[in-house]
Amino acid sequence: MRIIFATNNQDKMKEIHAIMADFPIEIVSLKEAGIHADVEENGKSFEENAVIKAEAICKLTGCVTIADDSGLEIDALGGEPGIYSARYMGEDTSYRIKNANLIHRLDGVPDEKRTARFVCAVAAAFPDAPTKTVRGIIEGRIGYEEAGENGFGYDPIFYLPEYGCTTAQMAPEDKNKISHRGRALEKIRPFLKDYFSA
Repeated sequence: MRIIFATNNQDKMKEIHAIMADFPIEIVSLKEAGIHADVEENGKSFEENAVIKAEAICKLTGCVTIADDSGLEIDALGGEPGIYSARYMGEDTSYRIKNANLIHRLDGVPDEKRTARFVCAVAAAFPDAPTKTVRGIIEGRIGYEEAGENGFGYDPIFYLPEYGCTTAQMAPEDKNKISHRGRALEKIRPFLKDYFSA
């Protein structure tokens, strides 16, 4: 018995393993499960993309599959990059360049208007039960420069006023307790438990 997490992102898997460390069933990545599938994420929301991935891999393997779609929404940019966060400025563009571009686009925007949030939708697809979706959110602001070596992606520019630091400056265990992914995985946990204990 195992759960497949529909990703090959090693940074993400590290986070997932830390957040779900006490879960009694092994969670493996696509690579660890020996699956080579390219699922096109053409949904119009984080939830739709998560469901597309989870259901495609569940159908392919017959295994319970979890997938997430997450991203950064910046209010002053009309919610960009949103569901295109991973593909913003091209899939192979480094986050250092993406982060610098977002900071540049917010040049002259004052603190109180730099509000943003990380959103994570998690879908759990089951071979013989309806798919469940949940959403986790963390609110913050966009900083004026990159700060911090922990985390990945947009973490170095995502500033949390109440903690006085970016999510990349937090210890991973502290970040996982409050992060969008941590919150979403906590919400999906009961559905997984119910399914495996039925």
